[in-house]
Order: sequence, then C-alpha cells, then structure tokens
Amino acid sequence: MLRTLAHTVAMTAAVALVAPQLTAQATDPALRDALERVKADNAWTLDQQQSICQIPAPPFKEQARGLEMKRRFEALGYKNVTIDPEGNVIAERPGSGAGPVVVLAAHLDTVFPEGTDVTVARDGMKLKAPGIGDDCRGLAVILAVGRALELSNVKTRGTILLVANVGEEGPGDLRGVRYLFNKSPLKSRITHFISVDGTGLSVVHHGVGSHRYKVRFIGPGGHSFGAFGMPNPAHAMGRAIAKIAELRTPTSPKTTFNVGVLSGGTSVNSIPFEVAMEIDMRSESAAELDKVDVQIRAAIAAGVAEEKARWPNSKMALDVRIDTIGIRAASETQTEGTPIVKAALDAALTYGATRLTPRSGSTDANVPMGLGIPAITIGGGGLGTDAHSLREAYDDGKEGWKGPQFVMSVVAALVGLEGVRP
Repeated sequence: MLRTLAHTVAMTAAVALVAPQLTAQATDPALRDALERVKADNAWTLDQQQSICQIPAPPFKEQARGLEMKRRFEALGYKNVTIDPEGNVIAERPGSGAGPVVVLAAHLDTVFPEGTDVTVARDGMKLKAPGIGDDCRGLAVILAVGRALELSNVKTRGTILLVANVGEEGPGDLRGVRYLFNKSPLKSRITHFISVDGTGLSVVHHGVGSHRYKVRFIGPGGHSFGAFGMPNPAHAMGRAIAKIAELRTPTSPKTTFNVGVLSGGTSVNSIPFEVAMEIDMRSESAAELDKVDVQIRAAIAAGVAEEKARWPNSKMALDVRIDTIGIRAASETQTEGTPIVKAALDAALTYGATRLTPRSGSTDANVPMGLGIPAITIGGGGLGTDAHSLREAYDDGKEGWKGPQFVMSVVAALVGLEGVRP
C-alpha cells in the first residue's frame, strides 16, 4: 500500500513535469555543456564500448564484466558503487531533494556461451564482435551519460541510479531486474526505469510476454530391435511437434511459438529413455499468450496419448514433464501519451528520428511494466546489425553521439533539473 501510494505521488508529479522539462532543459547551461561534452568525447565512448565487449560475459558468468563496470563508475567519481547479491552493479547519483528516482540500466550479459571469441575488429567507426551492440553499446552509453553529468556538474532534483544488470538474455530470465524490483532495498524507491538496450533511437513501450518451457518425454527405453513395440518418447515428441506446428495464432496482437532446441537419446539403435524439447511462446497480449499456452499443452498431451495408443499391447510407461525455463509478463498499458513514453518520443525526434512509432519488445523493462512502474527500453544510437550472431556489428556513423545525447535528454526530463522550473 505505501509503495503504491509513493509511486502514485511520484507519477502524478512526473505528468506535470516531463513535457515542460524536455522543452526547458535547453536553457540549463550545465546540461547544455554535458550534451556538448558527449559529442566532443565520442571517441571515448567508442573506446569504452570496444574494451567492455572484450570482457566475456556469458549467461550467469557476468562477474568479470561487472567488476570492470564498477571500477569504471568509481573512476568517474561515483562514490559507494555497489554490487548487489544478484550481481547488479549500481552507482547512485543523488539529487538535491525529493524527486523521482530514475534507473538508467544496461545489461552485462550476452547470449554467447563461454569460450566465444569476443575480440573486437575495428575499422574506424565500425566495430564487429559478438555482443558489440547488444548490449555493449548500452553499457558504453550509460558510462558516457554518467561521465558527462559529473564533469558538467549537472544538478538534478531527483536521483539517478546507473545500473549494469545481470541476466537479461534468454536463460537469465531477467533475474537482475527481477531482483532489483522484488528483493533489493531500492525497490520501494524506484519511480521510473529506462533500459538502454541495442542501437538506434528506438522506443519500446509495451512488453512482449513469453512462456518458455523444457518438455521432457520419458520412458524405460530399450533396444531398437529387441524392445520394439513399446511407446517411444522421441515419437511422442515428434507427434507433439507436428501438432504444435499446425496451430494458428493472431497476427494482431502478434503471437508466436517456436520449438527451438531438441535433445536426448543415447544411440541410433536404442529407443531413448528420455528426449526433450525447449519451446518459446510470445505475445503482445497476456490473454493470447495464455491461450497459446493452453493449446500447446493440449498438443503435448495429445502427442503422448497417440503414441501410447499406437502400442496398445505394451505395458511400458510413457510420461511427460514440463519444466519452466522462464516467464515474462506481457504489458500493454502504456500509451504514446504516457509521460515517460512521450519524453522518449519527443527526444528521439529532436535527435533525428523520423516518424517514430513506439513498439513492443521483450526486455528488462518487462519487469517494472508488469508492476505498473513507468518503464521503457531505448536504443543507444548508431546502427547495429546481426544481433545475437557471431557476425554482430555496430556502426557509429557520422552522428553516433546523438544516441547518448538522446538518452541523457530523456533522463533529464524525468528526473528534473534543479535550475529549470516548468
């Protein structure tokens, strides 16, 4: 109740402040200096992006990169930089008084397994390496914003929390941000959340929900010739996959499903005792996500039933177990007029975006969105290609510095400048 009341008060204040702040911030000399500093020091930002990316950060093994981010925050002059029990690195920039508490976050982890070569190949303003855009760009941008605010002595009314968080990608299941909002002592203070994830001047304002399961089909197994005639877990899984493949889902709200990983078996001449598939369902709508979940569970059950029926004389068991890999809530409540969304759209247009429409995505912002806390995910500028592949590349182009400027402007509009009154 108290947390809800505190958020309501802060959000009400933000409605009144955001639009005037975004318009008036250009009159603040310290912020103008910070924005110019970002442009002048663009080479520094690119160097951060390259050097951070060359520190491996596979899922659940982000510690080395996190420690380096802590060191870099401290080198910028931030005091009491902490690493919480989940592994999130947090640098606090206090405001001058009561005001919003805005998280500016980027995630430490990549999708790439341990042992992946993360050496950055650089050609001028072009950088190529796994994770260089997602999310080494985000980490470099929050460093650039934090550095410019400090060097230009920008005074804000509210507090900024710079966060390099763990566990955004796949198996991490947003564990860093889940901890931040569910277990951290900071959870009752945070009023707004911004994730810088990827490139461009994009704005994500809706959360694409996802259900991810590992489905195991289990039987006694046996010799492919000698034990023939019993239910086969692999055949049951095949029947289930065939049924899943025939499902129909709406294009609006966009709803998808995918069987992405198959595993199991011991040899070509053995009936497997266990096989498994990993399945991903996504939707912009919580209702549609639940609907496709029910359909897929029915397809799995039907596949098992049909495989058992195929061998009516067998007494051998065939079971199925569904284990949860991760659940992300869908959220559609924010609109283009929501203050945090409007601030981002206005800033993106200011820095060169054209006909920008906010979109849906599956990001760290899903967690606060699901809690009713204003949250967005925005790009860090430049142009990214081939994300989540070994070919991943980033091109800063002629105006890559506009990315950190865009991010800084959104943060300033939300947190409020001490010398600027609406």
